[in-house]
Amino acid sequence: MNAPQQKPVIGITIGDLNGIGTELIIKTFSDHRILELCTPIIFASNKVINFYRKGLPDLNLNYQSIKELNRITPKQVNIFNCWEEEVGITPGQLSETAGKYAIRSLTTAVQALKEGKIQGLVTAPIHKKNTQSAEFNFTGHTPYLKSVYGVQDVVMLMVAENFRVGLVTEHVPLREAAQFITRERILSKLNILNQSLIKDFGIDKPKIAVLGLNPHAGDEGLIGKEEEEIIKPAIKEAKRNMLVMGPYSADAFFARQHYTKFDAVLAMYHDQGLIPFKSLALGEGVNYTAGLPGIRTSPDHGTAFDIAGKNKADHSSFLTAIYECIDIINQRNGYAEYRKNPLKKMTSVILANAVDEKIDMEETDE
Repeated sequence: MNAPQQKPVIGITIGDLNGIGTELIIKTFSDHRILELCTPIIFASNKVINFYRKGLPDLNLNYQSIKELNRITPKQVNIFNCWEEEVGITPGQLSETAGKYAIRSLTTAVQALKEGKIQGLVTAPIHKKNTQSAEFNFTGHTPYLKSVYGVQDVVMLMVAENFRVGLVTEHVPLREAAQFITRERILSKLNILNQSLIKDFGIDKPKIAVLGLNPHAGDEGLIGKEEEEIIKPAIKEAKRNMLVMGPYSADAFFARQHYTKFDAVLAMYHDQGLIPFKSLALGEGVNYTAGLPGIRTSPDHGTAFDIAGKNKADHSSFLTAIYECIDIINQRNGYAEYRKNPLKKMTSVILANAVDEKIDMEETDE
């Protein structure tokens, strides 16, 4: 992770009350060294935190409770109480109550993000089944955030250091995924992905790979027509503005490690991208919503009801999501500064090259 320019305020949502979200939060922020990097605000309730603390006796989480976001303490974990009432918690169980309060945490935190009261947001996992209601009719965080910000499109982007996989389609049934593969949609995703790589990850000239939809990328039309009629024309048009190649056969692309030659990969549907990503990211992947004015990351896993409340949850991905959120905040700040003063970046590059040249000369003299 890059060294932060200044300590940002990061919002944390609690996720499903019966899942592993609270355990991840306690394990993460019991290591007080993270307070050197950010000021966390957990959008939840003291009572939920204290319920799970009892099952984690070896961890020491200190926090202050606040009711106003302008009263945070930079050197401490802050809990913003989104509710005061007692809530029944049954770890590992799917319940309407747990989903209701998960959404209250989320909506409160997102409002704070939109208002600029926090600089970034890290979301703990929610369950799609118990969060559906008249007020929240979304299949997950990504479509909700797209709606709240009123943007035309976003990209669900999985990140693990320099390995990045974006999706054209997200949480749709596989039998319906092909109908969402259109030239316009692919171009939209590529444009967002390209801009995000520049602005959020500091890559000046990103190289993007595009996967095919069908086995063997259609075998020139023998196994499906989408590659010839939709994907290749979209890639050809995108090449006018960015470095993009494909379509590649997904199985060979990952098996032969071709992904290491690109800054990002655009997969056509959920499992095509996420199965290899989660297999290769080794539990430290992060889900980032590219294309939003606000910055939101999350771990790359779900509620894990099977281990909830058993002190078995691995918080590596959650911790990495926080690091990634901080890095993107700093990267965006640097990008904004560069846009204001492009000569500043040019000067730093010249100075860096001069230092490298001096080192080379010194090594030659020896």
